[in-house]
Amino acid sequence: MPYILSIIFLLITPSIYCQSYQADVLKLYDIIKAVEADRIEADINTLVGFGTRHTLSDTVSTTRGIGAARRWIKSEFDVISSDCNNCLEVSYHKGLVEAGESRRIPDETWIVNVLAIQRGTTHPDTYVIMSGDIDSRVSDPLDGTSDSPGANDNASGMAGVIEAARVLSNYEFPVSIIYVGLSGEEQGLFGGKFLAADAKADGWQILGVLNNDMIGNIKGIDGVIDNRSFRIFAESGPSEVDEQQQIWNRFYGGEVDGPSRQLARYIHRITSQYMPEMNPMMVYRLDRFGRGGHHRPFNDVGYPGVRIMETHENYDMQHQDIREENGIKYGDVIEGVDFDYAAKLTAVNAINLAAIASAPLPPPFVMIGGVVQPSTTLKWDPSPSKHLAGYKIYWRDTTAPQWQHSKWVGNVNQATLDNIVIDNYLFGVSAVSADGYESVVVYPRTLIPRR
Repeated sequence: MPYILSIIFLLITPSIYCQSYQADVLKLYDIIKAVEADRIEADINTLVGFGTRHTLSDTVSTTRGIGAARRWIKSEFDVISSDCNNCLEVSYHKGLVEAGESRRIPDETWIVNVLAIQRGTTHPDTYVIMSGDIDSRVSDPLDGTSDSPGANDNASGMAGVIEAARVLSNYEFPVSIIYVGLSGEEQGLFGGKFLAADAKADGWQILGVLNNDMIGNIKGIDGVIDNRSFRIFAESGPSEVDEQQQIWNRFYGGEVDGPSRQLARYIHRITSQYMPEMNPMMVYRLDRFGRGGHHRPFNDVGYPGVRIMETHENYDMQHQDIREENGIKYGDVIEGVDFDYAAKLTAVNAINLAAIASAPLPPPFVMIGGVVQPSTTLKWDPSPSKHLAGYKIYWRDTTAPQWQHSKWVGNVNQATLDNIVIDNYLFGVSAVSADGYESVVVYPRTLIPRR
């Protein structure tokens, strides 16, 4: 009889877990529905209405220039905070670029970011970040006076950040979420550099940076019209690795399994599951060829970060002087933005922020072993989260871009995959909450010695 009862328990436990999972994660569908294209359109129009948001533009005027733009962004965050009983900590964050430090900033200039922090209930000092750029430019990167509407690049991303804050401020999460407008992107990624450096110096634990840069164009220079796909750019691994890590990557694999790639896989999976009408495209590259974005400064100091953006760019409508030549219109004007598409990519961000912020913290350290053995064993340090239910092990073919197989192993810190040969797969471990939210998968980085 006990044997029979054990079998029954094993059979019903997964269904109980599945029901619990579905019960809470349904809020992700509510989050998707709450994102409104009309509000994003209004915010993009407001940002475009400042005439120029160039880093070197007017900072005193109340109607024109980057100063007016960042004060308006702060006021929007303040309103959102007021509506959620002061749930956001809104502030400016700044850093000084000295004269001559950059060829695109000839005079001493303050780079000012705008932050809104939604504190986590359990892990207030652990963060997931959504960023957009405040600044814009025309053809001449030193021209701070000409009209530079920057409608798609990057009023669309900044409006998405504000809308995500509006929607997610209606919920509480164990992990903190930061919504941030970064400045100085067109002049050399300065806003991100200052924030990333301060985060590193202050010991912030950042689970991921979702940088949104151009999320509103659907008509590509290649002639393709596409409002269903988007790109996730992610570097292979940290830019600086020690000798031990180099040895590990060479002999044991992991060249395509750095933290940023795991974040990209997570976004791909969550989006495919909850927004199946969207087609995420992972790109194994830090950014577009020879170009950069504001996730890079965070990558440079070791934080996982990705760039989320449209699939088909229109280069004629990116930081160009507004003009018409030979029947071709140039300039980043609002007519080039599809607000429904920007809302879809905002929803992509919102559900991934919510999922990461709802999940337990990932296991801090994962080890693996199984050399010349018929099975693979993984061992990990426990997640410090109190709402942990247990762990899942993932594995995939070494040439597969996405995790193909998984196994729920419960609240343990070691598990063996019988008859899964370590040579043929790549592996990882995620932490799972009682209501079904999963952390980003952690790739093993140290070998368990053969016994």
